[in-house]
Amino acid sequence: MSTRREALATSAALAGGALLSAASPAAAVPRTTPDRTTAASGQHPGGTIALTHATVLGAGADRTVLVRDGRITGTGRSAEVPIPHGTTTYDLTGKYIVMGGLVESHVHNQGPETVLPPLFPLNGVTAVREMWGSPLHHEWRDKVRAGKLLGPRWVISSSIIDGQPSLWANDTGDRVVEVADAPSARRAVREAKASGADFVKVYSRLTPEAYEAIADESRRQGLRHAGHCPDTLPIARASDTGQQSIEHLHALLLATSSREAEIRRAMAKIRIDSALGTSFERYASWFRQVHAVEWEAVQSYDVGRTRALFDRLAANGTRVVPTLTVHHSLERTDQLPTDSPEFAYLPGWLTESWPTIWSSLTAGRTAQDTSRIHRIYEHRLHLVAELHRAGVQLLAGTDTGTGYAVPGFALHHELELLVEAGLPTRDVLHAATTAPARMLGLPDDRADLLVLDADPRTDIRHTQRIHSVLVDGRYLDRAERLRLLADVARAAATSEPPATGIAAPHICAH
Repeated sequence: MSTRREALATSAALAGGALLSAASPAAAVPRTTPDRTTAASGQHPGGTIALTHATVLGAGADRTVLVRDGRITGTGRSAEVPIPHGTTTYDLTGKYIVMGGLVESHVHNQGPETVLPPLFPLNGVTAVREMWGSPLHHEWRDKVRAGKLLGPRWVISSSIIDGQPSLWANDTGDRVVEVADAPSARRAVREAKASGADFVKVYSRLTPEAYEAIADESRRQGLRHAGHCPDTLPIARASDTGQQSIEHLHALLLATSSREAEIRRAMAKIRIDSALGTSFERYASWFRQVHAVEWEAVQSYDVGRTRALFDRLAANGTRVVPTLTVHHSLERTDQLPTDSPEFAYLPGWLTESWPTIWSSLTAGRTAQDTSRIHRIYEHRLHLVAELHRAGVQLLAGTDTGTGYAVPGFALHHELELLVEAGLPTRDVLHAATTAPARMLGLPDDRADLLVLDADPRTDIRHTQRIHSVLVDGRYLDRAERLRLLADVARAAATSEPPATGIAAPHICAH
């Protein structure tokens, strides 16, 4: 398995066959031989599309998929599926179809509309779960549904609901709701429903009382709750309340220590300098202190305790989104790329800020600290393997919105990291397709799919060898997809930084 540095260096070429460099983001798209036999590329819902002679993962070889009005209306052996008159037909002999496309289960999107939303479907990611919802995301979703913006299907959380004081409350406005007791927690859930949120996002500093109130009120309001497991709440209890998913591996690492009670007391003693001006500065201070506690948890890892907890998560149907991408970038900084072709698809003012931000997060690390942090990361991979062994449903998510994670591209790297953790390729594909689609309630007949030049079951990196994409009934063949990627690169190159300055990326790995 390649390192993340190597993966980033080659993924743009794998994903599109066209290397659009930062120096020349509008590089000429290579000529391709059209694979269609009738009509034009970019077919919109309304007409019928037939994708013929492809291998459909999970169904077999030489299959045809019929699409009409944004729905899949039929599948079967190519010799047995009648193609209606006037159908736009694409011969996909030798190609592999991932039905439903990929689903990204943990993202935070803020940035140019002409850049971020299109990058997901152009990388085969046809649905995303937005983990810090705002009116902007609802606006994007409305535009996508109306056909005014190329983007994925969006499932959107509430604002973060956290305890007092929240690490993110200083300068994030009403995007973080601080609650101190059960009444304010219930009120926050009702407000989340009124805002149109699809689910409630819980966070790390909630008290047990407030968390229990959120879980109960969410059930009353017909919403699910998902997110972090609060530092003061046992994970088993969060699972028992019906928390839909636990994000990241931090809480799980602490809960698998034989000295969990002592570990939690150490966490409670961590203090943040109130004089720090921004939420990111507060987070960075807390982040640097927490590694010592995590190291103690790794040193006191308890196999029996771990298996009992993970078996309970599996029995309750609690999902885990490991977000190895962000853990890797923060804990294997020696493998961070100094540049990547992927960066051409984001504004330079954003990507150029990442090294400075990462330096503030890692400031003061000694050689011993670095060695221990590498060990912590390896332990996270072990926990992922143990979760899989126990039958806990893992979902692929990246925490895109943090540095060094480019929308759409990052999910393919997450799949590589899950394989590196020891998961079979078929289960990694399940974590990025069927499993999250079922959790999010996406319709089985939605006209979303990913067409690949090579079989991802033999090598997970083949998910990056994208031939074409069908998103909500619109078929983007190779040439159209590369043209649109070039458009995104041009938009990124001309993007201006926000008037209020460059905001530090949200990082919620803890």
